[in-house]
Amino acid sequence: MKKIQDIQDLNEKKVLLRLDLNIPLKKKVILDETRIDKILPVINFLIKKKAKIIILSHIGRPNGKVVPELSMKPVCENLEKKINQKINLFTEDIRKIKTEDLFKNFNDNIVVLENIRFYSEEEENDLNFAKHLATLGDIYVNDAFSCSHRSHASVSNITKFLPSYAGLQLSSEVTALQKITTNIKKPVTCIIGGSKISTKIGIIENLIPNFDNIVFVGGMANNILKFKKFSIGKSIYEKNCEEIIKKIFEISKKNSCSIIYPEDVIVGKELEGKPFAKQLNQIENDDMILDIGIKTLKRVNNLINSSKTILWNGPAGYSENPNFAKGSYEIARCIVKNIKTNSVFSIAGGGDTIALLNKINVINEFNFVSTAGGAFLEYLEGKVLPGISALK
Repeated sequence: MKKIQDIQDLNEKKVLLRLDLNIPLKKKVILDETRIDKILPVINFLIKKKAKIIILSHIGRPNGKVVPELSMKPVCENLEKKINQKINLFTEDIRKIKTEDLFKNFNDNIVVLENIRFYSEEEENDLNFAKHLATLGDIYVNDAFSCSHRSHASVSNITKFLPSYAGLQLSSEVTALQKITTNIKKPVTCIIGGSKISTKIGIIENLIPNFDNIVFVGGMANNILKFKKFSIGKSIYEKNCEEIIKKIFEISKKNSCSIIYPEDVIVGKELEGKPFAKQLNQIENDDMILDIGIKTLKRVNNLINSSKTILWNGPAGYSENPNFAKGSYEIARCIVKNIKTNSVFSIAGGGDTIALLNKINVINEFNFVSTAGGAFLEYLEGKVLPGISALK
């Protein structure tokens, strides 16, 4: 991929910048600013190069209709404060505007176009819509890795009409993921959570040949415990996945990859209830497994201490309740301790993982934290991402 750093002259150039500013909103109030913070480097880079910036992004799923609650306005206001520079939100119909409409005032340097998903043509990857978007700028930059698994007009087809480059964040994301898929330092440990094992089977199959250990936590671990004939009480699990789990154990055995799952657990009678430490043979019918136990945590931390590369996707328990977040917090702290001694390269990804890292203020300690969800997982699965291939 050509990178934004490769562009010789950006002075007064109009840069169409695709970002992922799909932040959580409640009554137009921003609940998490992580994705805004992540795009600051590319914004500051372009400001320094004296470029004219036209930001393309989306919030939520408006399904091709104007939804005022999903306006980019709160993002603009937040970003203005962070960079201490005026930002114009352009709310007129994108399909009818011309480039001269965007920078009427000579001193204007940054324009945000209203939610690109207010237009059905975006998700349809409409060629004419992409061609029109391209007329607004001189250069296209994709710095939205987390949208790059989508064949959308502002991600994929737009590159057919403009010189196109990878942004700082996208380049960093790809480089980091290459370190755990191709340029691997062994031993490698993957800690993987989430509730549905079927949604991540492709990733697991792709990683097993290259990884030394895969640790199952959260709802995924419940599936394995049930497969191993342990009682899981009323814990969350996925039905009809016995063949998938059997396949995981068969592939891992062939590739000498260890599969680790809880030896002991923390249970509660309800999600907001009190924690109780239990062995696997002590789980009652009204128990919910909501965290890993002390023995399991010790084993996971020993694996982290002996690994050179760590991939973490998914908390170890129900981390929304502090009573069941200890396993996740201790795993995070153990990884950070090893990062500080330069003994491990770590990547964390997924919204729930990011949320818990923010809670204990260690998000900046990790070597790389991916804000991408689907794109992160599809890359690990070995799939071709349309937004990445479009830049090549």
